[in-house]
Amino acid sequence: MKIKVKDLPYKRYTIEEMRAAFAAFEKAVSEAKCADDVIAARNEFMKAQTEYQTAASLSNCRYTLNTRDEFYLGEMNYYDENGPLFEEIGNKYAEVMLGNKFRKEVEAKMNPLIFKGLEIAEKCYNSCIEEEKKQENALVTEYSQLMSQIAIKWRGEDKPLSYVRGFLEDSDRNVRREACIALGEGLDAHKAELDELFDKLVKNRDLQAKKMGYKNFVELGYYRMARLDYDRKMVEAFRKNVAKSLVPVVAEVKKEIAADMGIDRITFYDDAVYTADDPRPVLDKDGIFKAAQKMYDDMRPEIGEFMRSMQEAEAFDVDARDGKWGGGYCTEFDKFKQTFILANFNGSSGDVDVMTHEFGHAFAMNQQFYTGDPELGVGGMETAECHSMSMEFFSWKYMDLFFGENAGNYRLKHLLSSLCFIPYGVAVDEFQHVVYEKPEMTPAERLDVWKSLEKKYRPYLDIEGLPFIGEGRRWQYQMHIYESPFYYIDYTLAQTVALGFLIEMRKDYENALDRYVAFAKKGGTEPFSKLVAEAGLANPFGDGTLDAIASEILKIVKELKKE
Repeated sequence: MKIKVKDLPYKRYTIEEMRAAFAAFEKAVSEAKCADDVIAARNEFMKAQTEYQTAASLSNCRYTLNTRDEFYLGEMNYYDENGPLFEEIGNKYAEVMLGNKFRKEVEAKMNPLIFKGLEIAEKCYNSCIEEEKKQENALVTEYSQLMSQIAIKWRGEDKPLSYVRGFLEDSDRNVRREACIALGEGLDAHKAELDELFDKLVKNRDLQAKKMGYKNFVELGYYRMARLDYDRKMVEAFRKNVAKSLVPVVAEVKKEIAADMGIDRITFYDDAVYTADDPRPVLDKDGIFKAAQKMYDDMRPEIGEFMRSMQEAEAFDVDARDGKWGGGYCTEFDKFKQTFILANFNGSSGDVDVMTHEFGHAFAMNQQFYTGDPELGVGGMETAECHSMSMEFFSWKYMDLFFGENAGNYRLKHLLSSLCFIPYGVAVDEFQHVVYEKPEMTPAERLDVWKSLEKKYRPYLDIEGLPFIGEGRRWQYQMHIYESPFYYIDYTLAQTVALGFLIEMRKDYENALDRYVAFAKKGGTEPFSKLVAEAGLANPFGDGTLDAIASEILKIVKELKKE
């Protein structure tokens, strides 16, 4: 019988334990007689890293389930406070591995990406920024607490932000507007706190970068994302391609949607609507899980078996409630070879999106427990998001189980929203580049930057006169901007890959699924561009990739409308 996630034993992994593990590793390497001795010492140290990562992940998970839990808030504070010290030990580990006398022989016996990753890790941390790192961790925790505890007044009751956001997809425009205003007014009461928190984070991260000798945080931020085969110039070129190839297409799509809805212009509260009838699941929570099990059993026996093991372990928490962190994520507890998914169901089609998305993460993570390397894992964030976003599309075949007669509308909405997401995603990325290049900007100036980027990447969108949103504050509840700088571009790259998988599965579903499973099982053993090429897909950074994808997606849209 599989142990349930709620019963997994938690014990704080202390900085003293990690120091002792590192001392033993360092001594073993210094006394090594051959490359195999170094590798053995490294493998032993990885066990300590697994203990630490599992403890930190468990404490974070239980904190996000209830941000008012004093015990796990205390544990989060411990890891926030000591996180820089753990990172410093990780930095010293990298130095030892990179400088060991048998390096060439060790490198020849290990995946070369491990050493590339170690070289990048050395550039991410220095003891001179220890205090700033502690402060950054504390600010991020403060932000996550604020967002999880904000109450939105909805029809006489206090509701979590995630719950009210679900009504932005309602088929009734009056309901959407009501939700938008409620959301805006609820967030508006906290805008001074949100401005102050972000201002502190920007200045803190800028100081870290400058103390380490970087011009600004952008360079350090890229190193922190551990990107192996693409850089800032390539990302900038990708954004330009989006502006040239996708923004006009999306603007035309939105124009057609507005005409179908009988309105002149898409306002913020129309933006999540793509079809006349809002496709909502015809199942309750239990029904969604039963349908998901049936879907994955049919998709592949091994995928169905994994889903069953997740349900047996009660490795899902999907109920929206007061005090719960408001997003969705998949995490792993390496020591126990267990994944876990958090979501906030609100009755919208997003419930199915998040189920399939996070399960894609979990499936890939599970492969690496048995065949991967702890330092390579599932790969970079852009690779990891390919696993999740592509799984959303592979689930299309089974959407009748979730939406009944409205499955076609779901597919159409999901496809259009995926295409329309990419310009928004690059706007988030460009915003962060501007902000960290000019850390002296005032909060008001940052709002102006966001509004200008909305006009550049979402020219069809009307936000004027709406509380909070109309001021250029949409980004303030995009948690990645506060918590994980420069992460968001990975979603857009992965969305491009996922759309490529969709195009392929429309030709031959089983062949495309084989390629996806192979892609997921490779994890981080190869760089992103090579993984994409081996899957037979176009590189997102390639010339003409976005033009070709837009053309194919518009053909699929026409097919779906006929269906």
